[in-house]
Amino acid sequence: MNLNNKDTQLIKFLQEKLTISASAIAVALRMRQQDSEPLPMILWQYGLVSLEQLDRIFEWQEKAEFSS
Repeated sequence: MNLNNKDTQLIKFLQEKLTISASAIAVALRMRQQDSEPLPMILWQYGLVSLEQLDRIFEWQEKAEFSS
């Protein structure tokens, strides 16, 4: 599976700041191949992140896009 730079940065954020496990991220990446939904939404839909964590992800993404 090829990840773009944004995905790689997001995964690093998920692991380092939100302590999301590599196995949870791997599940979400597999589901994304089937559903083609954004990774944060898949993580939330499958109960791998809380609503609070989802908000933090969206805030991080907004800041990351603004600083690019």
